Amino acid sequence: MATTTTQDARNTTSYITFRLGDEHFAVDVRHVREVLELSIVTRLPLAPAHLRGVVNVRGSAVSVVDLRSKFGLPRVADTLQSRVIVVEFELDGEACVLGGLADAVHEVVELDAADIHAPPTTGMRWKPGLIRGISRRGEQFLIILDTDQLFTSDDLLTGNGAGDASTVAAAAP
Repeated sequence: MATTTTQDARNTTSYITFRLGDEHFAVDVRHVREVLELSIVTRLPLAPAHLRGVVNVRGSAVSVVDLRSKFGLPRVADTLQSRVIVVEFELDGEACVLGGLADAVHEVVELDAADIHAPPTTGMRWKPGLIRGISRRGEQFLIILDTDQLFTSDDLLTGNGAGDASTVAAAAP
């Protein structure tokens, strides 16, 4: 899957959209390396509950975060539509690669910056810093995630005291 972002005079950005339960999310494609079918995930000892384990991506072990668990959604069985979104981001000044397990990946969409609004300040189920904004796609809201905040928060690295930063860092190439 292409990882380029198109920005034209209207100030549009490309986002890859995915689903967790009934919620629809998007991440900037500049952070997305590829989308993989779910394969065998090897569990890591003492890892946080939302760190599903590692998968083999062309000979490298890549950590996989269960995004449903990360967002406090109930765990469901994996399906044929389950996908791992492999993203690149910066952690403490170093490039990292990590996979996010989604219920389904839909499409790449172009969103104009003017159509992205600040998330509401009340009634939020998730930490406000994780969400860059909200947009509409037809009748549904699209929650646009801040990839850097999502994958660099302290609970990603340590969970509830289980595991440590070296566990994740060792698993990510």
